[in-house]
Amino acid sequence: MGEFEVHRVRFFGLVPAGVRCLACHPRGARLALARTDGTVEVYNFAANYFQEKVIPGHEARSVESLCWAAGDRLFGAGLGGDITEYDLSRLSAARGVDGGGGPVWSMAANGTGSQLAIGCEDGSVKIFQVVPGGIQFERNLDRRKGRVLCLCWHPSDTHIVAGSIDFFRVIDVTSGQTVQRIMVNHHVEKAKRECVVWAIALLSRGTVVSADSFGRVQFWDWEQGTLAESHTVSTSAALSLAVSEKEDSILVGTSTGATYQLQLLPVKLGGPEKRWVRTKPFQYHSHDVRAVAHSPTALISGGLDAQLVIRPLMEKVQKKGYDTVLRKFTFPHRRLVSCARKARLLLFQFSQHLELWRLGSTEETGKDGEVLPLCRMPEHLVQLKSKGPEHIYCSCVSPCGTWVGYSTASRFQLYRVRCDGDGVSLRKV
Repeated sequence: MGEFEVHRVRFFGLVPAGVRCLACHPRGARLALARTDGTVEVYNFAANYFQEKVIPGHEARSVESLCWAAGDRLFGAGLGGDITEYDLSRLSAARGVDGGGGPVWSMAANGTGSQLAIGCEDGSVKIFQVVPGGIQFERNLDRRKGRVLCLCWHPSDTHIVAGSIDFFRVIDVTSGQTVQRIMVNHHVEKAKRECVVWAIALLSRGTVVSADSFGRVQFWDWEQGTLAESHTVSTSAALSLAVSEKEDSILVGTSTGATYQLQLLPVKLGGPEKRWVRTKPFQYHSHDVRAVAHSPTALISGGLDAQLVIRPLMEKVQKKGYDTVLRKFTFPHRRLVSCARKARLLLFQFSQHLELWRLGSTEETGKDGEVLPLCRMPEHLVQLKSKGPEHIYCSCVSPCGTWVGYSTASRFQLYRVRCDGDGVSLRKV
């Protein structure tokens, strides 16, 4: 084996974007993920959670919520106030519709995927019809004061539960009226601070599950307006929750980076009475867990630390193998570094600019494993900023180091690089 030198690159200051929301495909084949910079990624479960598609972000498009509807159509909504459909073949935002209620905090599709409900800043819940080629506004439901931070459909599509600050309400979809309004702090004496309902779910048997800023997961009988169970899972906020298809398991994400699972278990072995029991917490994240998903065979969580963690449910796996391995997706799956070997140059890709560096060099020799001192330090040659709000999708530097190119969703740019004694110059081609 020949001798070679390894250059340890420590000057790529990449800060990965955190995970903002997740959406599991109803048939369990795909997982959609949105990051804080607006990037949308699609993972394929059938191919061992391979990152199948990446839609680059946009400065004017934030994504607060994702959902699948009408089969394989993916929709996103955010604080810009638009509902965007993504073209998964062209990897771009296909079309957008104004929600009409200010920033959109939450969005959910009904069981058949034919309707979308959005929760807006002005306190309104709006229904949109999913039609071929886009979506159409259908009607407004009962509007109340306070932004709608989360919402969920009943499995029968007859009711929608919407969570806000200090309360949540159940809305009859047919009449559009609020049939129940429940204060989440009515049983707490002298509550000194507001309680934010960050996540909510409506089970088929009529139970509402809420996760709030007090770190509680509460179970409500919405018809009676009473609290059935309350579990304090964290000393800080409970930010997200996801319910299994059989409604016997719930995954909760918290602001401490821990995730908790609650399971519906019989009080006595073989008895008919069941209660929700909190199981062991899992600390896979270092920051807020803003998004969780519950697939038939795994618990999925995404945090602001940019990690996507997939923990398989061992009791659901038939045999041991690759499906039983804990997966942590920490680093980007796309190539963000390009190398010009002949010119000893490295091109680093960020969301809206590129950096071109020249590698350092040494004249020393040593034994295997020794760290050699540099006689020439790495040099930052040039920073190339992208014009417009679109994020850079891919980039490359030629092997000779004289050409740099990058692409966004709508355009391609090519530059000629000249290095001389006075410095480095770029000329757009």
